[in-house]
Amino acid sequence: MCLHLPILQLKLWLRNQSSVDQVSEFILIGFHLPRPLEVFFSVVLLLVFLLTLAGNFTIITLVCLDQRLQTPMYFFLCNLSLLEVLFVLSITPKMLVNLLSMNKAISFLGCVSQCYFYFFLGTTETILIAVMAFDRYAAICKPLRYTIIMNGWVCINLVLGCWIGGFLSTLGPIILLFNLSFCGSNTIDHFFCDYAPMIKLSCNDVHFQLALENVLSSVVLLSSLFVTVVSYIYVIVTILRMHSAKGRQKTFSTCAAHITVASIFFGSAIFMYSLPSQGFSRQIQKVVAVFTAIVTPLLNPFIYSLRNEKVKEAFKDCLRKWAFSQ
Repeated sequence: MCLHLPILQLKLWLRNQSSVDQVSEFILIGFHLPRPLEVFFSVVLLLVFLLTLAGNFTIITLVCLDQRLQTPMYFFLCNLSLLEVLFVLSITPKMLVNLLSMNKAISFLGCVSQCYFYFFLGTTETILIAVMAFDRYAAICKPLRYTIIMNGWVCINLVLGCWIGGFLSTLGPIILLFNLSFCGSNTIDHFFCDYAPMIKLSCNDVHFQLALENVLSSVVLLSSLFVTVVSYIYVIVTILRMHSAKGRQKTFSTCAAHITVASIFFGSAIFMYSLPSQGFSRQIQKVVAVFTAIVTPLLNPFIYSLRNEKVKEAFKDCLRKWAFSQ
């Protein structure tokens, strides 16, 4: 039923296109860079994009092929890498096209699709990071019951819950978007189709849509942050209570990558969406959005691979097998 409703809204919007002076495309301003800087930034962005895909696909491949990595922690890490791949694919290709061409336009449906996938995947990742924090809590604070608490069925359901939660929580605001009329300015002061800057261009009153989006995003972000913080507090307290210094160091090194990724993700998200959207802060928001949408997906696989001995061993073994097969 929930899938038929947005399709119906889309049909109604398309039907009204001929009778209403509706905006058919948007212009993404980006960063107002001189042309040489745009070309330079596009080259850097392309390199980051390719490294991000390579790093995350490496994690996915290693987890799928290496028996040592087929545990709950790496199952969640594999899903995180998959999310990062899809996340950069939803933003970066169009951003590269806009930087390299003089045409900064994106169609209405393309803009709505980009907006939906950005928030759908971002919300799913937010929930998944909380799940990964709970997994570390169960592994370190409840080691004797860990295999029971985080059995295969539970892990699959938790991951499905992340994806379904992200899908449903962002569906409502997008459905409401098709009821709006865009008959004025079509210029979005961003490098991608962010929800708030886009609907503020509508001719209609959008206070309800903005309030709904703020409530939904706040509930997901704050609840996930609460679970993450509480889980890691318990983890850190448990580590500090260990009698063996070597045990403390080994256990903390396992969680360091998780804590680093969670800190970067939640820190940038809170910073970006707690700022007002006017004046100089809009430029700051765009810089932080670049970090969240482009840099963070690049850092995640390298943070995990550099801090995790099992991942490094699996990568070396994979390279050896490939070398001997040549």
